[in-house]
Amino acid sequence: MDNREDSYKHKGLRQRLVDGLIKKGIQNKAVLEAINKVPRHFFLDSALDKIAYQDRAFDIHCGQTISMPYTVAKQSELLEVKRMDKVLEVGTGSAYQATILAELGAQVYTIERQEGLYKEVQKSYPFRKRYPFIKFFFGDGYKGLPTYGPFDKIIITAGAPSVPEDLIAQLKPNGMLVVPIDGGDAQIMTRITKGPKGGLKKETFGDCSFVPMLKGTE
Repeated sequence: MDNREDSYKHKGLRQRLVDGLIKKGIQNKAVLEAINKVPRHFFLDSALDKIAYQDRAFDIHCGQTISMPYTVAKQSELLEVKRMDKVLEVGTGSAYQATILAELGAQVYTIERQEGLYKEVQKSYPFRKRYPFIKFFFGDGYKGLPTYGPFDKIIITAGAPSVPEDLIAQLKPNGMLVVPIDGGDAQIMTRITKGPKGGLKKETFGDCSFVPMLKGTE
């Protein structure tokens, strides 16, 4: 993967993708710049190079998917990342979302429950030198990373039946958590803001579609 080319054509396709995200309502300039800078095709099989910048999800290893760019941009925008924010990501997947967060200046702690996927990312992740603030962990996302908390922000990249209490406990006062919550017929993109005294404010931002968030490891 380190030898993959990021050509002028790829860069042009990324710009076209960004233009499409703007039309779909993404407004945060830093998020749009991050999407424009990070080569999404590096996180996919080389056979998908020509279609890597379509706004769609693709299958990756272990039956998982890389989220569509609009979803990555929307979650990143809702998270309101500030430079040097300490961010916990639950669900590493391909590490594309983690890389977008790192490009936004976050210190990223990302946890993956599927050992095969975790090992694949350890073997193939192409940007270790460029983004040294990404730390990878294998474990149960429901439990988070209490040893490394608390976190300014938490992002969950799988559909959860409810907000895990362990993750709320690892969120700093005034911190934000963005998660797709299973609402029955659909998942609902949700942002939880933790008040200075521990109270929770809940906001919803429409339907979305993610793989389910599962407990344990495998």
